[in-house]
Amino acid sequence: MPTKKHTVANIVAILGLLVWAGACRHGRPPAPLPTDKAVAPQPSPAPTVTLTAEPSSIPSGNSATLSWTSQNATDLDLQPGVGKVQAMGSTSVTPRDSTTFTLTATGPGGSETATARVSVYPPTPPPAPVTPEESPVDLYIKDAYFDFDKADIRADAEQPLTSDASFLQEHPSIKFTIAGQCDERGSEEYNLGLGDRRATAAKNFLVNAGVSSDRIYTISYGKSQPVCTDQTEECWQKNRRAHFHYGAESK
Repeated sequence: MPTKKHTVANIVAILGLLVWAGACRHGRPPAPLPTDKAVAPQPSPAPTVTLTAEPSSIPSGNSATLSWTSQNATDLDLQPGVGKVQAMGSTSVTPRDSTTFTLTATGPGGSETATARVSVYPPTPPPAPVTPEESPVDLYIKDAYFDFDKADIRADAEQPLTSDASFLQEHPSIKFTIAGQCDERGSEEYNLGLGDRRATAAKNFLVNAGVSSDRIYTISYGKSQPVCTDQTEECWQKNRRAHFHYGAESK
């Protein structure tokens, strides 16, 4: 004869079968019983790194700045010549030749590299100094001529003086003297004053055209250094001028 304990056990078993059968009838398998299985660890993220050079092209002897950033790295090495660096930063480099710099980032997730190239080119040589032997001023600079007893810049003198100004601006190392000259008529004292005014008028024209005044010296020869000695208007016109000399000449 079954005991009360056995009867209760049988009822529980029957109820369990009914629940399982109901779940199957509705297309759902019975929920699995919970387990104590461990969750697999996630892999460490791979490092990331960037490296730039500014400027990327420099003349020999100049410097460029390398800048970088990184993530997920425990060790960063910048080569050639820099070594271990922090996760973010910059440094100045002065390579003698064109160089490709490489930054290697290493961490638990692996390693990654970034590169930046600095191109080095020879410095632009300064312009060769102009000397009287190589480039005498009277080959490139045109004189300005004046009317009788006048120190005003004539219309036909503006074009050569403008050309003179362009040449002198292209050759800033040239220092020069403007000599004011006169024909033989009039006293020596008067012509010295007139020659000075002519030289000053030519200088002012060049300065207004952009030539630095500290490169220009003036002197008056009056009628003491004629280029022509005939007593004709054609000859006298040749002597009424502002003439250019290479270098400085004191009054």
